[in-house]
Amino acid sequence: MIATRFDTERLAMLPLKVEYAEEMAKVLADHGLYTFTGGEPPSAEVLEGRYTRQVAGSGDPGESWLNWVISSLQDDELVGYVQATATADEAEIAWVLGTAWQGRGYAKEAAIGLVAWLQAQGARRIIAHVHPDHAASAAVAAAAGLSRTDQLDDGEFLWLLTT
Repeated sequence: MIATRFDTERLAMLPLKVEYAEEMAKVLADHGLYTFTGGEPPSAEVLEGRYTRQVAGSGDPGESWLNWVISSLQDDELVGYVQATATADEAEIAWVLGTAWQGRGYAKEAAIGLVAWLQAQGARRIIAHVHPDHAASAAVAAAAGLSRTDQLDDGEFLWLLTT
């Protein structure tokens, strides 16, 4: 499976390129983004290294690393990212939206679009990991059609969509 561009009403999911690192470092610069996930804002250099590895892929022919930056169609600026690790008919997904663009429904729109794209590629089981106290991410997962399970994995609830 290869990440291809797809659009929603207000957003474009652009396949990841190393060249996005500098702009994405600004999008991801708010320390508040890491409250539930840990870590700290990455520098452009750190993102360049990460993006180089992500673009190269997992090296396992049965696993696809799918990464997109989210671009606002209105402003033509990067606002966050979505990603999936796909194997056969299963995908684990994640999303991050820069603080300046939160509260506009972008994360929900991007996650709904990501789930639809993955299903069109044959994914029948989609999983997300959401911290128990992260109400905004729980709302995004629910909007994308996932249901919270009672299973905790490394302190986060598993959310699941099976079709």
